[in-house]
Amino acid sequence: MSLKELVAQWEAHAHGKLTKETYAVHLLVEDAARLDALAEMYPKRTKEQLICELLSAALGQLEASFPYIQGTKVVATDEMGDAIYEDIGPTPRFMALTKKYLHQH
Repeated sequence: MSLKELVAQWEAHAHGKLTKETYAVHLLVEDAARLDALAEMYPKRTKEQLICELLSAALGQLEASFPYIQGTKVVATDEMGDAIYEDIGPTPRFMALTKKYLHQH
C-alpha cells in the first residue's frame, strides 16, 4: 500500500483486525511531532491507529523493496515460454516467517 492510499484510507475511516499483544516504543522527538501533526490533521484517527497504519504501509513497502535474486531452479514459465527462476533473495524467507508468526497471532 502506498502512503497516498493510506491517507485515502484515513479519510474513509479504515478499520482492521488488531492483535491482543501491544508494543510499547519510544519515538524520536521529530517523529512524535510528525505523529502529533497527523493526529491534528486527521482527528478521527487516534495516534495508535495512525502508528498501526503507518507501520503496516511501511512494512508493505519494505517487502516490495526486497531485491529479487535469481536462483538456479526453474519454478515456472511465462506466457512466452521463458523460464522463471526461484527467488533466493530475502522475500521468500520474509514471507515464510510472516506466515509462521501470523499463525501464532
